[in-house]
Amino acid sequence: QVQLVESGGGLVQAGGSLRLSCAASGSLFSINSMGWYRHVPGKQRDLVAAITRGGSTTYADSVKGRFTLSRDNAKNTVYLQMNSLEPEDTAVYYCNANALEGWNYRDYWGQGTQVTVSS
Repeated sequence: QVQLVESGGGLVQAGGSLRLSCAASGSLFSINSMGWYRHVPGKQRDLVAAITRGGSTTYADSVKGRFTLSRDNAKNTVYLQMNSLEPEDTAVYYCNANALEGWNYRDYWGQGTQVTVSS
């Protein structure tokens, strides 16, 4: 079992910045990757950025060059630094951990944090 606690988010004007944090606890050794997804009502939940155990990162095309995903292994925490925010970035952001449970990988999710970008 993996538990995820998110912090950050809020309201910001277009062009501004926010940082999201996600602290993991529990069966940390089983985690294969961590990252952030976002959800807009009426649309599917989409990947924003992810980092593997080996340190490889993946970004959605829409956030490349503006968002940076990093991690602090000592704190078991990943951070999503979001710069040059646009109204289109408005969504509920969810922290994700993909971890091995038994013979299968499963996804764990945080509670979600609202990010609102005003124009």
